[in-house]
Amino acid sequence: MVFVDPAALPDLALVPSTALVEPHLSAWTAAHPFDPGPDPLRFASVVLVDPRGWILLQERDEHPRIDPEKWGLAGGHVDPGEDFVSAAHRELEEETGVRLPRGALHLFEEFVVDHRDANGTWDLAQVFVAATELTDADIDCREGRQIVFVDPHVARGLDLTSAATDIVPAFLDSPLYASMAP
Repeated sequence: MVFVDPAALPDLALVPSTALVEPHLSAWTAAHPFDPGPDPLRFASVVLVDPRGWILLQERDEHPRIDPEKWGLAGGHVDPGEDFVSAAHRELEEETGVRLPRGALHLFEEFVVDHRDANGTWDLAQVFVAATELTDADIDCREGRQIVFVDPHVARGLDLTSAATDIVPAFLDSPLYASMAP
């Protein structure tokens, strides 16, 4: 199973059951466009990739309001007046003690994140990435149970946060990750 841009569906050879459902699903999504609302919360997240191709993930503890006791990315709220990239640098340093030079983080993608259970909102998250020579020993876990580099095959099977459920596989399946992994 793979995620496919809906615009590409007419050009794909769909199995008969999917071909029957597709027009109804397309009509429903056209009639119900996504709208994050006038003032969505903004989040910035960071994925660091080590020389093995492992990605930095945080095991959250029981205290956060959003997705307690799940695995997610380093990151958090973008403060009022702050831009996404500044927030990504700030959050990475606050949570791990890692201070990267300006320009080290590269925008991967912007995601719409379902935080309705915790905040009642659909929010915007920009995800930034960087290759690093850091190891677990270089990471100071300042938030959550642990922040460690995780084998990508293991990462796919973890109990991920609502944001990481979309972000982790999208990143691991991306050409950008392929260019960073051995």
